[in-house]
Amino acid sequence: MAVSRLAFVGLGAMGLPMAGHLVAAGFSVRGYDIRPESRAAVVALGGAPAETLAQAAEGADALLLMVVNAAQAEDVLFAQGALDALAPDGIVVLMATCPPGAVEAIAARVSATGRRFVDAPVSGGVVGAKAAKLTIMAAAPAATLAAIRPILDALGDRIFHVGERPGQGATVKAVNQLLCGVHIAAAAEAMALAGRVGVDCAVVLEILSGSSAASWMLRDRGPRMLEAEPQVTSAVDIFVKDLGIVLEAGRSAGAALPLAALAHQLFVSTSGRGDGGADDSQVVRAYRALNGK
Repeated sequence: MAVSRLAFVGLGAMGLPMAGHLVAAGFSVRGYDIRPESRAAVVALGGAPAETLAQAAEGADALLLMVVNAAQAEDVLFAQGALDALAPDGIVVLMATCPPGAVEAIAARVSATGRRFVDAPVSGGVVGAKAAKLTIMAAAPAATLAAIRPILDALGDRIFHVGERPGQGATVKAVNQLLCGVHIAAAAEAMALAGRVGVDCAVVLEILSGSSAASWMLRDRGPRMLEAEPQVTSAVDIFVKDLGIVLEAGRSAGAALPLAALAHQLFVSTSGRGDGGADDSQVVRAYRALNGK
């Protein structure tokens, strides 16, 4: 049977435009968020109203979770009754960044009820969510993935089947976040050095962005490192969480991740000084603090 009735939980900066894309693609969407204004916003986009999680999930073919972490996913599914309200053959699609072990545990509890599970974290941030150009790293049996493929196609332009076991998608996302966090920290270190010696950082950034030292993160975050209070597209605390997940994945696999550990500490120190809500480019402030300016 076609998957057409959707419940979407987590209508934040990424979740709300994602739910809007699903409505535009012709799906019946009931969205839920703890914030009343977010629930009203999804109705304004054409979604159906839902005042509780159980109401949002009632009879849905698929339940998409764009929540903050694994603890929230567990609360939604098991404590708040969303899983019980889902159709008996329904599919849970976990799109949040979570530790692989936590994803495996959640999937086991979902599967024990006879329902299906897709481990499908995303990359692309708010910009990708608004443009429906997310990268989605999905782990599920091929038949389950095929059933929800039209949903994923409405949300992203790069859909990858990374494996059949829960946790494999989360692991690929951890690898992605490892590189993102380390690249941002390395770019911040380079820009902090340039600033320390008094070179025009805008000129340095232009040089580096066109050289072999360039990276996507340098070109994207570098300009914001030159701003005192840039617009937040991804907060410092996101990388405190995500690099923590990376390190947890490394411990579970017995893999040494010294660069990820150092980058994590730089984000933690930035957050600890009260800048956790600042744009993640502002990890450069950690270097300025280390350098006494």
